[in-house]
Amino acid sequence: MRHNVKKGLKLGTDASHTKAMKKSLAKALFENDRIKTTETRAKALRSFAEPIITWAKKGDLHSRRLAIAKLGDKQLVAELFDKAAQGMWADRNGGYTRIMKLGRRKGDNAEMVIIEIVSEPVAKKAPKKAAKKAAAPKKVEAEVEETVEAPAAEVEKADAE
Repeated sequence: MRHNVKKGLKLGTDASHTKAMKKSLAKALFENDRIKTTETRAKALRSFAEPIITWAKKGDLHSRRLAIAKLGDKQLVAELFDKAAQGMWADRNGGYTRIMKLGRRKGDNAEMVIIEIVSEPVAKKAPKKAAKKAAAPKKVEAEVEETVEAPAAEVEKADAE
C-alpha cells in the first residue's frame, strides 16, 4: 500500500527541486507567453500554471495572495491579474495552455515541445443532435426536389419533339 503519496510528476528530482523548477518554468511562461521545454516538464507545468490563471480570472484578494505565494513575484502576478481583468480568458473555462510538439532533441532524444498561453477566443461548436436533425430533412428535401424536377424535364423534352 502506498500511504501519503504526493500527486504529480517528480521530474527525476526531489520535491523541493521539482517545486522550484515548476515555479521558474511558470514565471518564464507568464513573462514570455511561450517557452520551449521537454514534454514531461510542459505537462507538469500545465497543472501548475492553469490554477493560477483561474485565480487571476476570479480576481479577489485571496486569489491574488494565493498566486503570489505560488509564483513569488508580485509584479508578474499584477500583470497576470490585469490581463484577466481585461477579459483575456473571459470566455474560456480551462485549457489556458497549448502544447505543440517539435520533435526530439539531438543530444538525449528527449521529446521537445512549445508550451504557450492561449489568447484567442473559444470557437463554439454546434450541438451534435441539432446538427443531425437539421441535416436529415435537408437531404430528404433535396431528393424530393430531384424527383419533382425529373418529370418536368421529361415533359419539356416531349413538348420539344
